[in-house]
Parts: sequence; structure tokens; C-alpha cells
Amino acid sequence: MTVDFKDLRTKMVDNQVRTTDVTELRLISAMLDVPREAFVGADRRELAYIDEDIALSSTGEPRFLMEPSPFAKLVQLAAVGPQDVVLDIGCATGYSAAVLSRLASSVIALESDATLARQATDTLSALGYDNVAVVEGPLKAGYAAEGPYDVIVLGGAVEELPEALFGQMKEGGRLVAVVGYGNAGVANLYVKNAGVVGRARGFNAAVKPLPGFRREAAFVF
Repeated sequence: MTVDFKDLRTKMVDNQVRTTDVTELRLISAMLDVPREAFVGADRRELAYIDEDIALSSTGEPRFLMEPSPFAKLVQLAAVGPQDVVLDIGCATGYSAAVLSRLASSVIALESDATLARQATDTLSALGYDNVAVVEGPLKAGYAAEGPYDVIVLGGAVEELPEALFGQMKEGGRLVAVVGYGNAGVANLYVKNAGVVGRARGFNAAVKPLPGFRREAAFVF
């Protein structure tokens, strides 16, 4: 039986995204257009639109495609504008970068896993997302070479945020990230004004972690 992915995409947006206070029309349009099934393994295509994180094949720590609702709420929190340059940290197979590319001027998609980076490059190129550049490197270092950025999005939960990432924000720039693991996770919005980064609480979110962002253990005397 042929799977109607367009119908599944519409149901995902109507039942998982719109019902969780996502109202940004440009974001909703992007999520209706980007073929989420193209960014998962062939054996998981029919599961691409379920309201769960989807495991991706990787050569390092386990990686996941974030559940649609928290992903949409996180991107909405960032308020991405048409002229913005975005750094997508932990792009995995490229789905997040594809959605962000519909909202922004350009996207730098950073991935630490070489296998996932190649998949992202191939899929984004094949689908014609020409304003996305996939780069490989450690996620916690960001990608200063193309910065500073109007928006930085972290595609998974972290225990702490490195100062290096705040240094890659433009004046007036926004960074969104889920800080804390499991049910302790909170999506926060960070904004840089006059060189100082302030934080505002967004919403509770339990999402899978990104590698490399655990707090270093302190010596106890």
C-alpha cells in the first residue's frame, strides 16, 4: 500500500504542532512543505510523522530526529526572520536545517557525526535547499568562521551552554536551547543586548540530548 506522506504531514501539523500553541504561519507552512520522511532511514519512513523522537543511524552517541511539537515550539521561540543567518547546532540528517532554511536568509548546519553530516549534505542538496551549508565539527564549539549569527538553535538537550556559543551571537541575536535532561528540561531563549546575554524561560521540554554538552565534573577536596 502506498503511503500518502503529504497527508501524514498535514495531520502532524494539525494534530501535533497547531495544538501546542505554535501559531507562526511561516513555520507552519515550512513544516507542511518539508518532507520529513526524506530525513530518516528507509526503514523508518512510515514513522516519520509520529509524535516521538526517531532514532537515526550514527557512528557515535545515539542521535534522534526531535519530536515535531517541541521542535516547532523551539523554532517559534527563536523568532527567525527572512534576513537572519542561522546556526543550526546538531543538524543530524538535516531536517531542522531544511525547515530553518524556509524561514531564514541562510543556514549553517553544524554536525559532529561524519556519517550524519554526509547524509544531511546529500539529502539537502537533492531536495534543493541551496541556502544551507553543512559543516562538520564539535557541536559545543559552534562555528565561529561564519558568525556571528542572528539566531542559534540547538537541536537537542544540553546540561550547560558554553560561553563560546554566546560569543557567536550578533547584537540582538537569539539563541534557543533545551537545558536539562528528561522531565527537568526547559526550553530557554537567550538574547544579546549591549553585549550582555539575558535569559527568558520558554516552556518545559523533554528532548533527547546532544553529545558534548555535559558539565565537566568538578574536583571535590
